[in-house]
Amino acid sequence: MSVVKINVLTVPEEQREVLEKRFASRAGSVENSDGFEWFELLRPVEGTDQYLVYTRWRSEEDFQAWMEGPMKAAHQRGGEDAPQQKPAASGSTLWSFEVVQQAAPKQG
Repeated sequence: MSVVKINVLTVPEEQREVLEKRFASRAGSVENSDGFEWFELLRPVEGTDQYLVYTRWRSEEDFQAWMEGPMKAAHQRGGEDAPQQKPAASGSTLWSFEVVQQAAPKQG
């Protein structure tokens, strides 16, 4: 069964637009990764300043390969002389789950 990774990002109000623009500009960076199944960026509606970055992978090994390859490279892009961007999030926690049940709409 698939694995789900949810990155919980604490994002101050004034950084929300910055975070969303950064994710929009990275479109395509994960979609071609081996074992990748799904991505969603979830914006908080009320009562929290935490965004959820939901990704689903065929296996833990596929996720780890992406973390050590394309994701790591994307976060180091530009080399030593490139200006560093201030993180939009003030905190991050990674939650891990295995999918044990799932359902989809019935095709009618």
